Amino acid sequence: MEDLKAVQIDAVVIGRNEGARLIGCLQSLRGQVRQLVYVDSGSSDGSVEAARGLGAVVVALDMAQPFTAARARNAGLALLQAPDFVQFVDGDCEVAPGWIAAALAGFAAHPAAVVICGRRRERFPEASVYNALADAEWDTPVGRARACGGDALMRFAAVQAAGGYREDLIAGEEPELCLRLARAGGEIWRIEAEMTLHDAAMAHFGQWWRRTVRAGHAFAEGAALHGKGPERHWLAEARRGLVWGFILPLGVVVAGLLHPLGWLLALIYPAQALRLSRRLGWRGAVFSVIGKFAEARGALGYWLGRLRGQRRRLIEYK
Repeated sequence: MEDLKAVQIDAVVIGRNEGARLIGCLQSLRGQVRQLVYVDSGSSDGSVEAARGLGAVVVALDMAQPFTAARARNAGLALLQAPDFVQFVDGDCEVAPGWIAAALAGFAAHPAAVVICGRRRERFPEASVYNALADAEWDTPVGRARACGGDALMRFAAVQAAGGYREDLIAGEEPELCLRLARAGGEIWRIEAEMTLHDAAMAHFGQWWRRTVRAGHAFAEGAALHGKGPERHWLAEARRGLVWGFILPLGVVVAGLLHPLGWLLALIYPAQALRLSRRLGWRGAVFSVIGKFAEARGALGYWLGRLRGQRRRLIEYK
C-alpha cells in the first residue's frame, strides 16, 4: 500500500453560474489539493474569471454538444497529471476543512477502497421543506456502500481503468461508475466524517418535483443498463416508482369507473404514508409517496424516449 502521507491529490470541480458558491467551493479546496481544475459549462456570471483568479485551471466545456455532469467530470479528469487521488466536487458545495485528511484515513483503514465519501449536508436545511428533504437524503448509512454522490475522493488509476464516467447519462452517473468500479474489485466506503456543505436552493415545489423526475429517469436508465446483472442495479427503485406512480393510479381509475366503491382503492396511498411515517416521519413519508408520481414520470419519459430513439436532455431544477 502507498504511503498516504506522500500522495498527490487533485480536485475537479464542475459548475455553471454558481457565483459566490463557486468561490467558496474553490477556496475550501486551496491548500488541500495539489492541482485544482474547474470545468465550466457556459457560465455568464464571471465564474471563469473568478476561478482563474483563485488559481484554478479552467476548462470551458463545448456547449455545442449536449451537456451532462459526467462529461464535465471527464473533461476535468483529462487534464490531471496522474495524481494518486482525485476529489470530485460540485460547484455549489464547500469542502469541510478536515475532509481530505479524514478521507485518506479512510483509505488507510480500507485498503481495497477506490471511493471514499462522507456526510454531505445542506447549508440551509431550515430554508424550505425541500432543502430539509435533501439533507435527509444525504444522510446515508456509514460503512461499505454501493455508490457515492457527486462529492467523493477516488483513486485516480481506478477511475481511469474503468473508463471514467459514462458521458451520455443525464443523471445517476456516480452510482453507475461505482458499480463498474466494484465489478473490477474495488470498494466504496461511506465514512463518519463531515465532507461538504451543499446548497440545493430549492424554494418551490416545482424544483423538488423536477429533481425527483430526474431521479426516476436515472432509476429507469440505470435498471435498463445494469438491472439484469447480479447487483440488480436500481431495479427495485425503478419498479417501485412505476408501480406506485403509474400502475396503481391507473388501477384506481379503472376500478372507480367500473364501480363507485372502486375509488376506495385510493386509500392505499394514505395507508402507505402511515406505514412509512414510522421510519421517515410524517413529512418524509408524505413526500416519499408523492415522489413516486414524479419518479414514474421520469421513468416513463426515459422509456418513451428510448422507443422513439431519442435521448432526453438534462433535467435541471435550479
